[in-house]
Amino acid sequence: MSKYVETTSEKTYDNSFWSILREAISGSNRDFTTGSIGLAIFLLSVPMILEMVMESLFAIVDIFFVAKLGADAVAVVGITEAMMAIIYAVAFGLAIGATATVSRRIGERDHENAAKTAAHVIYLGMIVSVALSAVGIIFAADFLRLLGGEPQVVEQGTTFTRLMLGGNAAVVFIFLLNAIFRGAGDASIAMRVLWLANGLNIVLDPLFIFGIWIFPELGVTGAAVATLIGRGAGVLFALWCLFGKGGRITIRRDHWSFDPKLLWKLVRLSATAVLQFAIATASWSALVRVVAGFGSEAIAGYVIGLRVIIFAILPSLGLSNAAATLVGQNLGAGKPQRAERSVWTAAFINAAFLGLVGLIFLIFSAPIVALFTTEPTVLDYGTRCLHIVAYGFIFYGFGMVIETSFNGAGDAWTPTYLNFFIFWVFEIPLAYYLAYNLGWGPDGVFWSITIAFSVLAVVSGLIFMRGKWKTKMV
Repeated sequence: MSKYVETTSEKTYDNSFWSILREAISGSNRDFTTGSIGLAIFLLSVPMILEMVMESLFAIVDIFFVAKLGADAVAVVGITEAMMAIIYAVAFGLAIGATATVSRRIGERDHENAAKTAAHVIYLGMIVSVALSAVGIIFAADFLRLLGGEPQVVEQGTTFTRLMLGGNAAVVFIFLLNAIFRGAGDASIAMRVLWLANGLNIVLDPLFIFGIWIFPELGVTGAAVATLIGRGAGVLFALWCLFGKGGRITIRRDHWSFDPKLLWKLVRLSATAVLQFAIATASWSALVRVVAGFGSEAIAGYVIGLRVIIFAILPSLGLSNAAATLVGQNLGAGKPQRAERSVWTAAFINAAFLGLVGLIFLIFSAPIVALFTTEPTVLDYGTRCLHIVAYGFIFYGFGMVIETSFNGAGDAWTPTYLNFFIFWVFEIPLAYYLAYNLGWGPDGVFWSITIAFSVLAVVSGLIFMRGKWKTKMV
């Protein structure tokens, strides 16, 4: 915590760089609706970026070990990830409702209702995760076949898929509990939760995949076991923090009193956000289906390329989440202009960062992908995926922050409409046309991603400038 001295009415903080950095990592108790916007973004985004760095590192390490098992194993992970994308969509949607509502209550200085909202978010997560588990366990093999998995992929991957889908509660509650902490401004707790969860994942991955030391050799299934153990531990730690004392938000026994109106309010807000992310993530499943027409090697190259891209983009999501928290808290405090300035500041920082990353990928795409595979065909597909998608990185930087900020304001419908028209009406038909009609093969899919996300960023920015999001009630 940064050093400060008490006065009769306020705290005077030590604003030296190292003190601020320590404060960001250990947890800040500042009011983010006053003072420097740049400082607020820094204090919130540092732990969120570090949180996402661990998430992106896990994505890379996971595929690094699985790739040692061959193209079929990578295809199992890739196709299952396309299904897990629906789980992530639900988790993201619920998390948006949590962040938007909790951050608005914190901005209004209504800490009691913020805690009550958090309790009802947990109720909602329990209901949803049980329903998703039942569907995933029963239909795992059918889903693999539906998304184009070859017979050997279905045989090798059914247990992996069943574990990942059936154990979705570990994923859902990581997102939900961290969304509560972020909305409250406790970004450092969310960071520690994900570092614990994914740190365990990374350590356990090779142990369970290859049967090192006393651990059983489970092959690709070992990656699922490691994920469930790691994220389950993260959920337990998050609950311990949420029920303990000393944070910005603490759930007590009286906050569990069931309020149907509050639960329904969360359902309505989250349902729109779930639809928003379901539309976006289901489009990735459709793209996998397009790529699957070119074989397991094409899927494997696509998966490796996207994992590298996710490695670069996820830290930027931390900056986007910081902007969303500032939007919610400042709107709650009656400061819409400060909320808008926060978004544009974060967007330009994000675009500059991702522009630099995109340049690195353009120059070094082949050596980067070669770290994960030596199979010539897989290497070629992965290199082309990374190279082509990198062209749009500056646009991605703007688009990520602006779309996330709509959600922080409680305006989940605008990104929903945008996702539907950009991804389903535009991107998927474009991918199929370029890949098959023009004969570009998987490159057509890669180009459709770059074009679609660039268009999304431009359109999102134009709508954001109209300012209707400032009047949303949560």
